[in-house]
Amino acid sequence: MQKFTVVKGIAAPLDRANVDTDQIIPKQFLKSIKRIGFGVNLFDEWRYLDEGYNGQDCSKRPLNMDFVLNKPRYQGAQVLLARQNFGCGSSREHAPWALDEYGFRAVIASSFADIFFNNCFKNGVLPVILTEDEVDVLFKECEATEGYQLTVDLEKQQVIRPNGEAFSFSVDSFRRHCLLNGLDDIGLTLQDADFIHAFEKQAKVARPWVFQALR
Repeated sequence: MQKFTVVKGIAAPLDRANVDTDQIIPKQFLKSIKRIGFGVNLFDEWRYLDEGYNGQDCSKRPLNMDFVLNKPRYQGAQVLLARQNFGCGSSREHAPWALDEYGFRAVIASSFADIFFNNCFKNGVLPVILTEDEVDVLFKECEATEGYQLTVDLEKQQVIRPNGEAFSFSVDSFRRHCLLNGLDDIGLTLQDADFIHAFEKQAKVARPWVFQALR
C-alpha cells in the first residue's frame, strides 16, 4: 500500500450529500477483485452521457461536461471535497479502489459512512473529517479560485489552505501509523513473518500429521 504523509494538490468540489458507493463505482463494474481498472468508471453515471458497461473503452464515451471532474480546471485533482455521509450504501471495497486509481489521495467531508471510512484506511486513501463550517469554507474558496490547492498533512493532522491557515483533524493513532508507513492488513501481518515461519517450523515437528494432510 502506498504511504501517505503529505499530499498537496488540486481540490475538486463534489457538492452533493449522501453520495453512496453505487454512485462512486456502479454495481456492473464489481466483477473483478484485482484492485485495478476502476478509475475510469469512478462516478460513471455522472461522468458519462451513455450507459457504462464492463470492459468498455471509456476513451470514446461522451462526457458530461457539467460534471465537476470533467471540467478542465479540476483535471489532476488529488483531493476530493465532499458533503456529509459520503460513501453510504453497500460495503464494496471497490469504492476506495476507484478513488485511489483515479488519483484521489484524500477525501474531505463533514461525515462518512462507517464501512467506507474503514475501507479507505485499508487502501491508502485518507478520509478527513472537518466541521460543516470548515467544509463550507473550502467549497467556497475552491469554487472561487481556479487551480485551488490544498495540503493534507497526516503527520501534523492538518488541512492547509493556500493562505497558510490550517484546519486540524484527528485520526486514530493506529490508522495513522499504518497510513504513514504504507501498511495494509497484509503488510501488518508480514511484519511478523519471522515469528510466523518459526511457529510453522515448530508445528511441523509437533504435529506432522496435520501438514501431511495438507499436501
